[in-house]
Amino acid sequence: MSTLTETFTLSNGVEIPKVGFGTWQIPDGDAAYDATTTALTTGYRHVDSARAYGNEASVARAVRDSGLARDDVFVTTKLPAEIKDHDEALASFEASLADLQLDHVDLYLVHAPWPWSEMGKDCREGNIAVWTALEEIHASGRARSIGVSNFSVADLESLTAATTVLPHVNQIRWFIGNTQDETTAWCKERGILVEGYSPLATGGLVDDEAIAAVAANYGRTVAQVCLKYLLQKDVLPLPKSTTPSRIAENADLDFEISAADLTVLDALHRD
Repeated sequence: MSTLTETFTLSNGVEIPKVGFGTWQIPDGDAAYDATTTALTTGYRHVDSARAYGNEASVARAVRDSGLARDDVFVTTKLPAEIKDHDEALASFEASLADLQLDHVDLYLVHAPWPWSEMGKDCREGNIAVWTALEEIHASGRARSIGVSNFSVADLESLTAATTVLPHVNQIRWFIGNTQDETTAWCKERGILVEGYSPLATGGLVDDEAIAAVAANYGRTVAQVCLKYLLQKDVLPLPKSTTPSRIAENADLDFEISAADLTVLDALHRD
């Protein structure tokens, strides 16, 4: 599956596999271990976890047990959204490394610009504080790249105006009909890779008849068209599943959506 071996190149030269295996809402233990193992066996070389998911240990154990060289698997984890203090950010990163039992991660993200319980709260000073911690972690080599998640243009502007290292990635909710055009354009103009989580709208697009009509043109599933749509927009998809057949389906993306069909998909669900 050639798509799984293709990469985007981040602004600092680090290569990141174009499709990531998402692990949000997969419980720690056998579920996370087995799903990640299946993904790696299928050919995924990019796994995405977070401190908040509570499954870092099982995800990383699957990576270690895979028999793959450490450098062959791109591992992402995230700083909890609630942490907006420099020293607490450093301590949380150390806790993540301990659970992962790795000496470095490939990408470390600030999970959100505000605590989940206070969405929209002004945390500009706190974001600057934790970003300086991430800059230090990056400089030490223990995170090959650093970035943010769920950051809007306003969040990005306030952060980048007061810090040194431009985020390498912004991971945001991104799918057909919800393409966050302003944020996406802002990031692309500055060489910040956009990663799309919930690329199937958390399952909300799976039964979409309009997307199914496009998928029929290629003998593909709705899920495959949704994921390929992101790739053709230069957005990195992070599909998640615990079902082996769907993990394989989500990785089988070696086809091209025509310009005409992309236009059809662009127009969907814009209300």
